[in-house]
Amino acid sequence: MHVYIIFCHPSRQSFTYSVLYSFTAGLKKAGHTYEIGDLYAMNFQSDMNPEQYNRESGTEPGLPVPDDVAAEQAKVDASDALVFIYPVWWSDCPAKLKGWFERVWTVGYAYSYENGEHSASRIKIEKALVLCPAGHPVEYLEKIGIAESMRKIMLDDRLRGVGIEDAEMEILGGMISQDPDIHERNLGRAYDLGRSF
Repeated sequence: MHVYIIFCHPSRQSFTYSVLYSFTAGLKKAGHTYEIGDLYAMNFQSDMNPEQYNRESGTEPGLPVPDDVAAEQAKVDASDALVFIYPVWWSDCPAKLKGWFERVWTVGYAYSYENGEHSASRIKIEKALVLCPAGHPVEYLEKIGIAESMRKIMLDDRLRGVGIEDAEMEILGGMISQDPDIHERNLGRAYDLGRSF
């Protein structure tokens, strides 16, 4: 299986980068191939310009998809699976990844409308996994409803909503404690998820 990993964190000294390293070690052990799209290293433009907005809003639907967006869509098309690795910031992904969805999941690619009805996307991904380190323990995020809201937005809207039915999220919580046991447990979980992917 070929996996496109969309990684979103500004620091390679971060725990999130360690998660990426552990997960890819597991993928390699399982015999999968992968490509990493490091959104910060790529300096991915997260904001739509007026032309792309006009295309997406239907004002000028004949405008071409921007080159960087077409490049990301080509990486998705060449993959069997997608993995998103990012930190939980203010109960969601970093703005740069939110912008990736806004710009890459274009009309005519991720969705379209026919006779006022939402129709199928052109995305043919078999499965997706979301790995996100979080400061708070998972139990706390479940208790206050944040974990459920994260799953609703990322899984139900951004992934299943464009036809990726096999989509799961793993929150690697408790990182605010700086407990080395939690650190190692979360990295071990990331490795295991790659190994069993």
